Amino acid sequence: MTERMHSPAGNAGTRPPLPPERAVARTRRTGWIWFAGAITVLAGLFTAVEGLVALVDRHYYVVGPSGLLVFSLTGWGWLHLIVGVLAVLTGIALFAGAQWARVCTVALAGFNALAQLAFLSAYPFWGAIVIALDVLVIWAVIVHGDEAAAEIW
Repeated sequence: MTERMHSPAGNAGTRPPLPPERAVARTRRTGWIWFAGAITVLAGLFTAVEGLVALVDRHYYVVGPSGLLVFSLTGWGWLHLIVGVLAVLTGIALFAGAQWARVCTVALAGFNALAQLAFLSAYPFWGAIVIALDVLVIWAVIVHGDEAAAEIW
């Protein structure tokens, strides 16, 4: 075995190792981004399925007497389907560490939370869960996104 010399020219382009406590903290922050990516993909899949169900089976959702906030059930079905597919694609890009994916994830999660808010009269329990997950994803990406962007891959 050979020993490497620790000269400034010998480790050009590499960072010195972090102390253990900082390495653990960085790993936790990166974990939040992985969590946000996973939840974004899952929420996108569920939102897309929710949209498909609204389009295919109009009697699945029970709409209250006041109806939905803005669109018909068909309109909400298409909206949920499109937002869901975009969220899945953005969540996958978030795993890859793409900078644009952080901005898109926050925008889509915020939009999805607002769409779920308007959909509460049709499916209140599920809508509340998705809103809570969207808020958690937004927090994770905003607070820990810049620290983990270079660490994911």
